[in-house]
Amino acid sequence: MSDGPRSYKPIPGDALPRFAGIATFMRLPHVAPAEADEVDIGLIGVPWDGGTTNRAGARHGPRQIRDLSTMARNAHHATGIMPFELCNCADLGDTPVNPVDIEDTLGRVEGFFSEVTRQEILPLTAGGDHLITLPIMRALCRDEAVGMVHFDAHTDTLDRYFGESKYTHGTPFRRAIEEGLLDPKRTVQIGIRGALYSDRDKDWGLDQGIRVIEIEEYHDLGVDAVIAEARRVVGDGRTYVSFDVDALDPVYAPGTGTPEIGGITTFDAQRMIRGLRGLNLIGGDVVEVSPPFDMSGNTALVAVTMMFEILCLLAEKVARSRDG
Repeated sequence: MSDGPRSYKPIPGDALPRFAGIATFMRLPHVAPAEADEVDIGLIGVPWDGGTTNRAGARHGPRQIRDLSTMARNAHHATGIMPFELCNCADLGDTPVNPVDIEDTLGRVEGFFSEVTRQEILPLTAGGDHLITLPIMRALCRDEAVGMVHFDAHTDTLDRYFGESKYTHGTPFRRAIEEGLLDPKRTVQIGIRGALYSDRDKDWGLDQGIRVIEIEEYHDLGVDAVIAEARRVVGDGRTYVSFDVDALDPVYAPGTGTPEIGGITTFDAQRMIRGLRGLNLIGGDVVEVSPPFDMSGNTALVAVTMMFEILCLLAEKVARSRDG
């Protein structure tokens, strides 16, 4: 317990320049999870890329995202949502990780998020590769399978890599469905594209009932229809949002491990996230930012902008719950 009320507001730009001070997500106060009893939404880093199968570097994502998040401000320019006025938000720091042991890291991340869940804090996470979503779901969804709106170039429902490796950034949602954490019939994947290992790579997820919107269908439907379809699929139940930056065309987000050309624009991505307002959201993540492949920091800026979009939705959810 804290000794008294504290400020959960970002540091104002006129009090400390945005290039100064210790970097935290969106210039929010850093609060240790054990002291986060007054926090409604926790921003969390998972600096780990042990599930990456090709271009590593996403372990450095949370640090650069924190740095670029100094550009975040208080009010959403289009919706008018002011998340820091609606609820208490804080940077809860990074989860513990083990850079050389996948299953140990999965357990450490799950334990961290289990404490966050116990305190009824909604998590908003910066990765890290996409495997980090699996232990997050193990903590958030152990009592009930949830729906998911998933932005990505890849379905991440493959089975194994290199023979016996079943935990990679290409397998988290297959594992989540197998473990009863994710309801495939309430899952929609948006922006899927790129060459496959075989012509059967798509079959397993489709057979489970996942609604896959490949990039060609996305363009045929248009953004508004894609939003409507996503809302139809997830319905009113508990829903998680997972945003892999490789859903975007690499001209907008080159700093990622598995870029695929022909992707979504940043503006369309923002519109689609805004279109999820009012859903029963339980958390979200933005993953696969790999700073070594974009030293300009633009990919991290894109990532934190998507985090702010999701944060606004979560803040409205907190306000609705509080107001009955």
